[in-house]
Amino acid sequence: MDLTHDELAGIVDLFGALSRDELLNALSELAYREGREFDETESAAAVDEAVDGYHLVEYDDLLVAGPTAFPTLPANAEDLPHIMDVEERTVDREALGERTRERLRADADAALEDGDGDRLETLIDVSYDVEAWSPVSLDEMRADLDRRG
Repeated sequence: MDLTHDELAGIVDLFGALSRDELLNALSELAYREGREFDETESAAAVDEAVDGYHLVEYDDLLVAGPTAFPTLPANAEDLPHIMDVEERTVDREALGERTRERLRADADAALEDGDGDRLETLIDVSYDVEAWSPVSLDEMRADLDRRG
């Protein structure tokens, strides 16, 4: 799959939120329109990487453009709403922010436990993105991570 994580986020953002299956369907449609073969395994792995990097965030069985994403539409994506039978969705930004805070905390705790300083540093950077992206404060979490890290 040749799409960037920001392009995956752009596709999701076009609809407000998509399930994994809907996103994979969108990627299949784009591949077809470009005359490429669709590799579902490769595409699913790219989605997992985007989630791991907070370009996409999971929320109630849906994917939402995440705090580290700069959503960009890939070629032909503007046609997807006409092709796919998916209504535009909205999500509760506060609840999404809280869920993302919980995930970030769990990821940071795992990085501390594993002694993965690079991952921890990345997650601290992500925490600033989360605050700009949703109405949550992560000052207390960062202070705790600085003490423990």
